[in-house]
Amino acid sequence: MNTRILSPAPQNSISPEPFQPQVFTDATAAVDALTELYDRNTTFLIDAFSALAKGGAIEGRYRAFYPQVSIETTSFGHVDSRLSYGHVTSPGIYTTTITRPQLFRHYLKEQLALLMRNHQVPITVSESSTPIPLHFAFAEGAHVEASAGGLVDMQLRDIFDTPDLTVTDDEIANGEYEPLPGEPHPLAPFTAQRIDYSLARLSHYTATGANHFQNFVLFTNYQFYVDEFCAYARKLMAEGGSEYTAFVEPGNILTPSGHSEPTEGVALGRLPQMPAYHLKKKGHGGITMVNIGVGPSNAKTITDHIAVLRPHAWLMLGHCAGLRNSQRLGDYVLAHAYMREDHVLDDDLPVWVPIPALSEVQLALEDAVEEITGYEGFELKRIMRTGTVATIDNRNWELRDQRGPVKRLSQARAIALDMESATIAANGFRFRVPYGTLLCVSDKPLHGELKLPGMATAFYKTQVSQHLQIGIRALEKLGAMPTEALHSRKLRSFFETAFQ
Repeated sequence: MNTRILSPAPQNSISPEPFQPQVFTDATAAVDALTELYDRNTTFLIDAFSALAKGGAIEGRYRAFYPQVSIETTSFGHVDSRLSYGHVTSPGIYTTTITRPQLFRHYLKEQLALLMRNHQVPITVSESSTPIPLHFAFAEGAHVEASAGGLVDMQLRDIFDTPDLTVTDDEIANGEYEPLPGEPHPLAPFTAQRIDYSLARLSHYTATGANHFQNFVLFTNYQFYVDEFCAYARKLMAEGGSEYTAFVEPGNILTPSGHSEPTEGVALGRLPQMPAYHLKKKGHGGITMVNIGVGPSNAKTITDHIAVLRPHAWLMLGHCAGLRNSQRLGDYVLAHAYMREDHVLDDDLPVWVPIPALSEVQLALEDAVEEITGYEGFELKRIMRTGTVATIDNRNWELRDQRGPVKRLSQARAIALDMESATIAANGFRFRVPYGTLLCVSDKPLHGELKLPGMATAFYKTQVSQHLQIGIRALEKLGAMPTEALHSRKLRSFFETAFQ
């Protein structure tokens, strides 16, 4: 959008030639224009920086702007009421700034085509008034020699625009943004600078490029699952990959289908904080697995950033404390509700907001459990319970006075306790990303059943492989669904952006 930068451009700013707005009735042509404009403006900034780094004279402030896309509709006419996205709710002008159009090419073509079809209006591509920060103009992985030439003592902020965190927020996604009179309405849940911020963070936390992320995501809190996922993916690649085209590991180490060894990428000296692994399909239809580690803070951090890629679904696979005496170690827990005591999202999503179970995801998970374990119908209850999963921010909650926590857990009808699931589900709800949780009971602290070292090893060997295969099967089932069915209306509020 172009409404979050309120200061006028400096008089001595140096910019590319003004871009005249262009009107399109073809989504592909519109995305081509967005790409051309974005590439021109980022190249301008990079070239200016490179010239100064080589000792060139500073001639003013160098500034280029994000492209933007807009529509205007004058009708209250209803579109297909089955759709949850691809349309606006009332007459007006709607706009959003665009970044990395090549990365989002398929997404943008789909969203723009839906808007034109549903409202019978053209798309306008123009230049926004939101400057592109120099940091975000560089491609992922670019190495900038900060000590080059005349840049040793130069204050970048005096010459280039830098990220402005005062306007990089989630007000639109949180439903808190209200345009001033005469301003356009938001067309997408994230602005370009918010997306660029997260793309940079994703590379930092996961050590893989944003272009490798797939539309179906598995989160886990144990390295055992990652090891099993890597073994499965490498075997799949060696055997030809089926529908999967490549496997990517941290460091952008890529193994193509039909190969048993990587063909590109550099092995890392150490893993990043939340390493990501990508089993790729054409059109980003594959599976990404992220080891988020332990705790709700990590869970919020990574989902804050992956959300800008607009995935189709994410699932949590991990271990939990079973809270019922009838549960056994190794049993599965399918979350139908969430008790949020993690607190990391309280300022963005009040605790009184319910986080509903999504039937499409629940059915995919239950069907996957049946197929992988062989249990069906009533027999499935032998190994799986559905109910409330509680998520807390205190790993050693057992050391506190038991009367308070246990009473609340009982009142909530909780059947399992962990530190990530409700956070991931709540952020899925907040960002309109379908979510689900399937956990495995690894201990029962309320009943004195704690894993001893030998027991833990045996448990992990027998359960991790099966649990992972259930998660993969569930995501494949979701991937086979039409996207308009998966992105149901359950996650949409009264006033929604048109983009999925």
